[in-house]
Amino acid sequence: MSRHPEVKWAQRVDKVYITVQLADSKDAKVDLTPEGDFIFSGSAGAGDNQYELKLELFDNVNVEESKINVGVRSIFCVVQKAESGWWKKLLRGEGKPPHYVKVDWDKWADEDEDEAGDVDMGGMDFSKFAGMGGDALDDVDESDDEDQEVSKPGEQAATEHDAVKIAGEAATESKEATPST
Repeated sequence: MSRHPEVKWAQRVDKVYITVQLADSKDAKVDLTPEGDFIFSGSAGAGDNQYELKLELFDNVNVEESKINVGVRSIFCVVQKAESGWWKKLLRGEGKPPHYVKVDWDKWADEDEDEAGDVDMGGMDFSKFAGMGGDALDDVDESDDEDQEVSKPGEQAATEHDAVKIAGEAATESKEATPST
């Protein structure tokens, strides 16, 4: 009986990264077809457990331009897309991907990040805000303190410190002015 190794994936506009996580693999073999069939087989572990995997990728790929690197801990594949463009998912077909296929967030780039040259937005996905209905800023309450003077953070801290210092001096002067009984 064969097992499925864990697979992580990420994409760019022109390629897909697929990492088969299988430490100390033996006889690792990857077949890739132009139609997008990704087939892996290999063995690992003390009992030479067999691992097999067949993924039907979302779209066609360029087999000649794709690269495969078999490492000690994983098999890393750079699969060149036949046509540049963003895939909405890794696998063709309906339904959820298998439980052993996961997104590789360390290598992931959104469409706008890839075009802008790997800009780091701290992992924020602003596309989730798109369906909020209307402009998201329409619901923000206007503040009554629009006419108040705003200070820089450093100035505000100094002002608060001065206010505490002045209050302390006033309390000291008040004690000195009060006769003791």
